[in-house]
Order: sequence, then C-alpha cells, then structure tokens
Amino acid sequence: MILNTGMRTDIPAFYAEWFINRIKAGYVLVRNPYRPDWITRYELNPDIVDCLAFCTKNPAPMFPYMDNLKAFHQYWFVTITPYGKETEPNVPDKEKVMQDFIRLSKIVGIDCIGWRYDPIFIDDYYPIERHISDFEQMCRTLSGYTDVCVISFIDLYKKVMRNFPQVREVTTYERAEIGKAFAEIGRRYGITVKTCAEGTDLAKYNIDCTGCMTKSTFEKAIHCKLNIPKKKSPRAECACVLGTDIGAYDTCSHLCRYCYANSNQANVKRNLKAHNPDSPFLIGELKKGEIIHPAKQESWISHQLTL
Repeated sequence: MILNTGMRTDIPAFYAEWFINRIKAGYVLVRNPYRPDWITRYELNPDIVDCLAFCTKNPAPMFPYMDNLKAFHQYWFVTITPYGKETEPNVPDKEKVMQDFIRLSKIVGIDCIGWRYDPIFIDDYYPIERHISDFEQMCRTLSGYTDVCVISFIDLYKKVMRNFPQVREVTTYERAEIGKAFAEIGRRYGITVKTCAEGTDLAKYNIDCTGCMTKSTFEKAIHCKLNIPKKKSPRAECACVLGTDIGAYDTCSHLCRYCYANSNQANVKRNLKAHNPDSPFLIGELKKGEIIHPAKQESWISHQLTL
C-alpha cells in the first residue's frame, strides 16, 4: 500500500516531530473527517507500506529526521509557486524552498521527487506573462534535481471562494497559453510538465495528462512493479492512486488563500491547540470507549518476474 500524508495538511512543514514519533511507534490513528467516531489504525511497517507519499510547501523541518525514514520508500511533491505573502502568508521564501528542494533531491534521488506549480490563478499581479517568466526561472534552478512538474488551475470550491473571494476561473485561452509555454520551457530544462485532474485538453501541446500520483510515478520511485487494487476516485478526472491519508483538515498553518483543506483560520488555531506530538492522532486524543478499526493493509509490490 501507499501511505499518503499530504492531501489534508502539510505534515513535513508543521508536524514533522509528530510524524517521526509515529514512525518510531509503528502505527498511527486517523479519524474519518466525515465521521469522527470512526477511527482507523494504520501500521507503519515498511513490509506493507510500499511508499510514503509527501506533499509539502516546506520540507526543511523534516531534514533532521530523514534517517528515520530510510527503511521506507518515499515520494515527495514539493509545491513552489510565484505567489507572495498576500496569497501564501506563511510559506517560506521561494528561493529558500528551491534550495531545500535541491537538498531533498540529493537525499532521496531524482526519481523520488516532483515539483508542483499549482494552483495557477490569473489576476493583474500574476498575469500569464509573469507565470511564464517565473516558471522559467524556477526551471532553471531546479533542472537536474527533478524531471517532472505538475500544474493545475485553481478550482473554485466553496472554501476557496470564501477565503479568496476575488479569484476567478482561468479561461480556456489562458490555460492554453500557459500550457504551450510551460511545455516548451520544461522541454528545454529536461522537465516533463504534467497536469493534475485537468482532462486532456493540453495534451496537444505535449503536456502529459495521465495524472500526477499515478501507478507509474510510484513504480519509478521504488523501482518495482505494483499490483494496485482498482479503486474509483471521487473525482472522475483524477488518476491518483492514493486513497489513504493520515492528515486532518483545518490544520495547515500556511493559510494559503486558495486552500481547499482549511475552512477558516479560527478552526486551524483551535485544532493547533489540540495537537500533541506524542498522540497517536494528529489532532486530539483517544476518548474513553472509542473503538479502533485496523486498516486492511498489504504490500502491492509485484514479485512476478518480467522480461
């Protein structure tokens, strides 16, 4: 199985100590976000966890603990965008994140790290031309340390509209202009540009539209074939193979205005007060009488010989 840590919050940036404590303990407890009384226990055993999947805007807090992860295969997505503090209030300076990306790539290897440039939105301060210019500058810095960059365009979820009311949908024309330019720039720097849940409209510009966290992504990272059970994604356009997430919503302190995982800052602040690095839960504790349900876990690594 593949254990996902990053669709609900940024664990490396804000909860590295907690995560390593769970690695040492060998298990983690997770509340279902839609049914909090349902608690699942996941064993953190490299014999059944084929890969740890991370998504982060700041990998640096995990650096002191990387030796604790050596028993596991890993895949990291690091998001680096051109946005400033007006949009990403607590994300570190982009130049620093790029240097941390390079450091992480040297630790885990180029097959185990990807760059995300998303979500893309357009306004007067971040027009198409700026996106293209900043993307090329980032490609120049990251070339040789990753061979993939995933892009997507902003989705106007209710949470996003509440926290970022002036944002608008990116038009078909704008998507095409960015797709064409990014594909060409990526080609020059040895970086394949892929889309995440955006359909196939940009395939004609040599954008890889097969998805981001796909079977091939993880097979390349762990250098093994995987027999992944078929599971329907809640998003028809999503090819992601991840279904397990040990994070929790309303816990990410980056407070990005486009975030779909935070309802509001008040909820984040309240949840942070309930975080205990020694708890088996990311937020809160096990209550008296609660029932723990062991997850069905098995390795997906194929041991069948291939020619």
